[in-house]
Order: sequence, then structure tokens, then C-alpha cells
Amino acid sequence: MRAAQTELFPEELNSHWQLAGGELQLIRDFLPGPVHRTLFEQLSANLAWEQTRIRMAGKLIPIPRLNAWYGEDGAAYRYSGTRFQALPWADPLIRIRELIEQRCGHSFNSVLANLYRDGQDSVAWHADDEPELGRDPFIASLSLGQQRRFQLKHRRDKSIHRIDIELPDNSLLLMGGALQHHWLHQVPKTRKPIGPRINLTFRWIEPLR
Repeated sequence: MRAAQTELFPEELNSHWQLAGGELQLIRDFLPGPVHRTLFEQLSANLAWEQTRIRMAGKLIPIPRLNAWYGEDGAAYRYSGTRFQALPWADPLIRIRELIEQRCGHSFNSVLANLYRDGQDSVAWHADDEPELGRDPFIASLSLGQQRRFQLKHRRDKSIHRIDIELPDNSLLLMGGALQHHWLHQVPKTRKPIGPRINLTFRWIEPLR
């Protein structure tokens, strides 16, 4: 079962944005040194990375990044007409999940891993608002490796300025409230010569019917 809602954003955490229709928080240096030190190499070498193809305008197009989906039985989701079934939990993802759950007071039964190989890998404007995520999903997003820019824009109100956030190595971004209903987010491409980044987004998936 999902954990009961707790105070989403304790005052001692690093950066907090109270947005119109949602809340957002960035925690820097989240993982302790012994866990963080070799984590990027472990995940790079051991996760079942693939380049998913999604259907757009009637064509199957590879997404501009590598990805892997892990979780409990029944943790499946649909995206762009494709159903993705989670692989069984793998170490050290279980330990990372435990640390995040302890910090934010929420439970997660799945994680989407993305590997951005260089500055040309990206994710376009979207919201994590699929039905299986529930009405007001709480999402914890851990960044490892190269720093990348994370952008948010309001879905309807063009008078609200876009928000740009730099996500450094070992930072945890928490997204809560009704954020996914009112805001879109992306990781844009960059021409800078940069190295790879791994992003782990922990979620609670309701069983598909």
C-alpha cells in the first residue's frame, strides 16, 4: 500500500519551490559517500539498458536516451501506445529505494532508469500523468553523473515564467501535489561536450486493468 501523506518538504532540505498547483524540492548530496561512490559505474554496467521505440505519427521512433524499468509484479505502465512490464528489482536499486522512502515518507513499487549518453540525449516536454500513477503522484528523481538542466513550464498560464533548475550529481528532486496536472517538464539537448547522466525516477504504479 502507499504510505500515508507526510509533510512533503521539511524546512531543513535544500531548495523548495511553492508552485501554482504543485510543490517541488531539490536535495543536494543525497546519498552517503559509501553508497554514492561507485553507484554510477554499477548502474551503467549492470542495468538492462535498451532504447525503447514509441509510436509517433504512425511510425516507431527510438527515444533519444537509453532506459530500463524495474519494479514489483504488476508494476506496468503504458506510454505512447506501448505497454512496459517491469523487470524484477535489482541491487543496488532496492537500497536506493529504501533511503529515498525513509527521507520522504512515501512508498515506491517501481523505478524508471534513464541513461543520457551525451548532450544530444534528452526528454521532451511532458507530464508524468498516466492513469496508473494515480491522481496526484509523488515522484522522487535521483540524478547521477553529469549535471543537466531540468525545465518546467505551466501548461496553460503563459504569464508564469519557465523554471530552469540545474540537477547536479547525487541530487534528489521531489515532485508532489498536483504538479503533474499543471506543469510540464523536460531535459533539453545541449551542444556542450558533456558526459553521461543516469536518472532514476521512483514511482508508485497502480495495477493496470
